[in-house]
Amino acid sequence: MMTLDEIEAALARTLDDHRLSRAEREALAPILATLPPTIGPREVRRRACKVAREALHDPSALAVVDWLEDVLRVLDRDDGARPADEVAEAYFSPGDECWMTIVRLLEQSKSCVDVCVFTITDDRISQAIIAAHRRGVAIRVVTDNEKAADPGSDVGWFERERVPVRVDRTAYHMHHKFAVFDRARLLSGSYNWTRGAARDNDENFIATSAPRLVESFCRAFERIWTRLDD
Repeated sequence: MMTLDEIEAALARTLDDHRLSRAEREALAPILATLPPTIGPREVRRRACKVAREALHDPSALAVVDWLEDVLRVLDRDDGARPADEVAEAYFSPGDECWMTIVRLLEQSKSCVDVCVFTITDDRISQAIIAAHRRGVAIRVVTDNEKAADPGSDVGWFERERVPVRVDRTAYHMHHKFAVFDRARLLSGSYNWTRGAARDNDENFIATSAPRLVESFCRAFERIWTRLDD
């Protein structure tokens, strides 16, 4: 079995001409197939990135990036930990990417959306929720009673539009911030669905299609929805 330094040296040799040839791919495959238990594909990826970074002083940096992408494709074929079509992305505020991602997922939804958030005051998101509801997507919203009555809360708007809403009226907070789209895509993180979160706050969420996570949050939503049934 090769050591990490030997693997790194083998990777560096394939970078000499800034391309990963078919012969080099075939040479890498058995190395990756016989990694020792202490060395996983992620460590090899890190070494590949290290090799690439060390070469970036070369003017042909774009060719280096192409080479790295080819190496990662070889590694991905050998990494069965996650299906090829599984998506996982991270989003951060302040800025536009969080609220715009939520709106995009709502616009792409075809059958159902379950929303479980502490507060909703961002009209851009609320308009997308109502638009999805009007085109026949089954929307359900769970929120907290303390925030539902806040100035700017859009919960009353949802109720007027006959979007099903259930409110936690206990002495404690329903503090979740997650949503599941078409029972296939999960969004979860610290991000509150407010203008302030988009404009000012350091917040985040992930959007993933990982089945185990999606299913877990679907079950959690059903438990909360059932518990709040008056």
